[in-house]
Amino acid sequence: MDGYQIFNWGLLFITFALMIYLGYLSSKMMKNGDEGGFLLAGRSLGAFVGAGTIVATGFSGWGFVGSPGAAYQFGAIEVLGNFFFAPAMMIAVLYFASFLQAKAADMGSNTIPEYVAQIHGGGALGRAVQGLAALITIVLLLVFLTSQIKAVALLGANWLDIELTNSALLMVGVIIIYTMLGGLAAVAWTDTVMVVGMCLAAIIIIVQILTSIDLSEWESTLNAMDPELLNPSTGAHYGDSPAMVFLVLPYAFLFAAVLPFMAVRFLAFRPDVKLHKMGIYVAIFGALLSLVPVVGLYIKVQVPDLADPDNAMPVYLEQFMPPALEGLITLFILFAMKSTANSLLHTVASAVSHDLRLALFSYIKNPSRVLWINRSAVVILGCVALLMMLYAPPFMLSWLGILGTGTLLASFIGPVFISTFWQGSAWGALVAMITGFCTSGYMMLFVDVGWLIGPLTGCAVSSVFYVAISLLTNKTKCIYSESLR
Repeated sequence: MDGYQIFNWGLLFITFALMIYLGYLSSKMMKNGDEGGFLLAGRSLGAFVGAGTIVATGFSGWGFVGSPGAAYQFGAIEVLGNFFFAPAMMIAVLYFASFLQAKAADMGSNTIPEYVAQIHGGGALGRAVQGLAALITIVLLLVFLTSQIKAVALLGANWLDIELTNSALLMVGVIIIYTMLGGLAAVAWTDTVMVVGMCLAAIIIIVQILTSIDLSEWESTLNAMDPELLNPSTGAHYGDSPAMVFLVLPYAFLFAAVLPFMAVRFLAFRPDVKLHKMGIYVAIFGALLSLVPVVGLYIKVQVPDLADPDNAMPVYLEQFMPPALEGLITLFILFAMKSTANSLLHTVASAVSHDLRLALFSYIKNPSRVLWINRSAVVILGCVALLMMLYAPPFMLSWLGILGTGTLLASFIGPVFISTFWQGSAWGALVAMITGFCTSGYMMLFVDVGWLIGPLTGCAVSSVFYVAISLLTNKTKCIYSESLR
């Protein structure tokens, strides 16, 4: 092992110790036996931590590995698409978070599936809504978590010069430990540390690229390789038309506002948090991280024959960064991947330990037993996701991420987003989740229409069914009530 390898291992263990220590500190939020301490950090997140955990979770393995890989393969259209995430997240914080936060606080909702059940009436049918929402969350976020673990393991293996399996075990193990200890508080605090490192990495990367290549030569080389890289005639992976890339803005807004692992942060804000201040932090963090996909275009010129586009970032770090900076930036990129992986793991564990428990075994209410169930779910589901990654067939990271998040978005848009402004029925929520899940999942897996068309079509179909079934069941309920008079 050479000096730089020792340096990398030292960086890793120092940050591991920091993350576990933050998990230990945040575990004190569970001392009063309130499950909300584990699930929602005691509703204690302020503006800076709230912005940090939102951006760190949104810009993850796809942002530092998947997105540069997509830019390498499809060109500058991926860079443009990536830029829409920052304003979309800011809009979600400024114009949607307060609605969700206020309603969830009034009802005492600890998770998004529980919020969906409570806002649609509760009772036996509400438990069915909560159970279905939890099952869809578990299935789809385990898919997304698989892609995040693969991203972490790939980069860690290259960085530390170890086997992929050993890298995955190492990275997932520490995520399980601090998430199990501190719940969402540990996730949010570690995310905030991570996002600062991620932004520093983005600045270093852009400075290196701009100081090492002539811009006009860069442009002419890309045009000579393939004019579609800079001047696309189609939307590439987004759809047939270049205009399809603008669909990323509404998609990213709904991504931040609806998906359980993102929207649960709105429930965890302090009641007095200044959302305009948080919006400024989100804009700054997001703008810096939106620059990262440029790496894909840089490597396209420097190393034009990559067999796997997802290797664009690892190759860039290995060949174009000094070893010490390579180690530091790789650590920050691992931060990005782990920030989403821990959020996904916490959300999936919450769906199992809280939502399915309430839907099927609501009589289990002992606080210490409930906390034990919460923590056990983190360990078990972390191991399940690790096994899924080890035995999954080859896949492109960005595509698998959109399969999971886009289909989940299509399932929840009516019950979470539309219900905030127009109240539907429990039957409407059930049918909307099923139709959104089936429509988006089918189009992503079996129809070649681009990566966004399937989820957004699923959103449209789900929304129509949510409104239509709600109107129909509410009308039927009124007729039934009148007949009993």
